Amino acid sequence: MALLITDECINCDVCEPECPNDAIAMGIDFYEIDPNKCTECVGHFDEPQCRQVCPVDCIPLHPDWVESKDQLMAKYLRLTAAKNG
Repeated sequence: MALLITDECINCDVCEPECPNDAIAMGIDFYEIDPNKCTECVGHFDEPQCRQVCPVDCIPLHPDWVESKDQLMAKYLRLTAAKNG
């Protein structure tokens, strides 16, 4: 699954630089995660880094983007190939 930042976000700016896929960006009111880029850090880390640093615990799994670990790894491989291609 991709992750989702809820409206409990306080815009503390700590999650964005931690994302290895550049999936986090400022939205209209608070940070947002692009589910097409979010791999839950699969391929990079054992745990999602944004969740590790979030002081308000406002980053749950995105209910509309259900993905297996294999699908997340495939997305990671596509994203890294595009960066290096």
